[in-house]
Amino acid sequence: MDTASSIDWKGLWRNEYGSRLTIADDTGGKLAGTFETALGDSAFAGNEVPIIGLHTGPCAQFSFVAPGSIPSICSFTGLLRDGDLHAAWHVVSDRAVKPPRPGAPPELITLPWAHAVLTNSDTFTRVR
Repeated sequence: MDTASSIDWKGLWRNEYGSRLTIADDTGGKLAGTFETALGDSAFAGNEVPIIGLHTGPCAQFSFVAPGSIPSICSFTGLLRDGDLHAAWHVVSDRAVKPPRPGAPPELITLPWAHAVLTNSDTFTRVR
C-alpha cells in the first residue's frame, strides 16, 4: 500500500499540451515547485508561477495564482496511475480579455460568475 512518503513526486512533468509542472520538494506530504502553461490564451501564459500542494499515497493536489492584472487561481487534483498523474483542474478568473459581444474587438471585461469558472482534466507524464 502506498504511503505519503513512498512516492517520489519530484521532477519535471509535462501534460498533453506541453505545460510544465516542476516539483522541487515533496517532503512531509507537501508539494512545492513551479508551473508554466503552454496555452497562450491563459491568464497564466508567459509566466512560471510557484505552486503549493499536498499529497498522500497516489493522490496529489497543487494550486497557483496568476501574476499581473487578471486575478485568477487554478487548482489541480488527481491520482497517479501507471506513472502518469491524471488530474481534474478548476480555474476561477475575475476578468478576461475577450469581445464583450459578437463582432466587437477584445477588451478587458469583468466576468459574470457563470463564465468565471473553467474546469477540465489533463494527464501529466514525468519527463525526468
